[in-house]
This record gives sequence, structure tokens and C-alpha cells, in this order.
Amino acid sequence: MSEPIIWLTIFVLSVFVGVEVIAKVSSTLHTPLMSGANAIHGIILLGAILVTATATSPFAVAVGLVAVVLATVNMVGGFVVTDRMLRMFGGRKRPPPSGRHASQDEQP
Repeated sequence: MSEPIIWLTIFVLSVFVGVEVIAKVSSTLHTPLMSGANAIHGIILLGAILVTATATSPFAVAVGLVAVVLATVNMVGGFVVTDRMLRMFGGRKRPPPSGRHASQDEQP
């Protein structure tokens, strides 16, 4: 087999494994796993910035810039989703215990 076919086979198999692993995660564990994934995406973003900074050809700089943009969008989106999920698990806001407000107490 040629080398590109081997790499394509590994990629397709890893996609199948990734889908199966993600599908088996319960919704209770999703938020902690998302937070851990955000930390990994931060490392990926840092690596993309470092590789782009040392690139010498214009093509490598362009590919690095695309990698930095995609990693940034992925990381920020992950934090937004995690924040939204954490707010979903938070308790509901309770109304004030009585109908009187503090400003009514101050009036004579």
C-alpha cells in the first residue's frame, strides 16, 4: 500500500473511534470534559502561534494563520458552550422574600 492510503486509513479509523467515544459520554460528564478540551485547545493555539512565528515561506505563514484563526474560534467557542452549560445547571433566581423594597422602608 502507498503511504497516502495508509494515512487516509488511519484518519478514517480515528474519526470512527472519536465518534464512538463521544457518543458514549453522558451529559453529566460533558461539561468537565469540555473544560479539559478547552485547555488542550489553548495548547494547540500556542503551538500554532509558535510554528507560524518560525515559518519562512509565505505558504507556511498562510497555513499557520488559518490554524491560529481556527484554533482561536474553537477555543473561544468551547468556553462559550461551557459557560452556557454551567448556567443551565445553576439554580433559578429567586424573587425577593417580601413585596416591599428597601426604598419603601426609607420613606416616612
